[in-house]
Amino acid sequence: MVDEMIAVGLGEIKVSKNPDSTLVCFGLGSCVAVGIYDSINRIGGMAHVVLPDSSIGLAHGSPGKYADTAIPALIEQMKAAGARKSHMRVKIAGGAKMFASSPGLSNVLDVGTKNVAAVKKALASCGLRIAAEDCGGRAGRTFMLSLKDGVARVRTLGRSEIEL
Repeated sequence: MVDEMIAVGLGEIKVSKNPDSTLVCFGLGSCVAVGIYDSINRIGGMAHVVLPDSSIGLAHGSPGKYADTAIPALIEQMKAAGARKSHMRVKIAGGAKMFASSPGLSNVLDVGTKNVAAVKKALASCGLRIAAEDCGGRAGRTFMLSLKDGVARVRTLGRSEIEL
């Protein structure tokens, strides 16, 4: 049987208990995919984080859009589905620096680095540690989390697929 692919779009959070499914974030640039898997209850969740902080004044719509709101929301949705925080393993990918810039603008345009830092801060404040990551660089990625076994895979342009 072929796995059901569950696409997680920009700013979305998805949770599934279907062991024949794979959560996937396509085309991650500066965005960060956060995959969490409870191996005991076989529940997985993923957030497609677009920006680091909801306090920038644009905080409307999905809580999955911002690192500081996506992480707590993802954890709560997983718990509502039957996952236990003590069984959760976290894997992240993305956060590339996608725009070349002039020297004075490099910090402003490096949203990827800011997203990774914000995701790590939010996870730590929720009491979760990262088990594996593939972040940074200048290339886009696709991040997949299999709910059959919790294995995460990352495809990056110009590089062989890796397992996290």
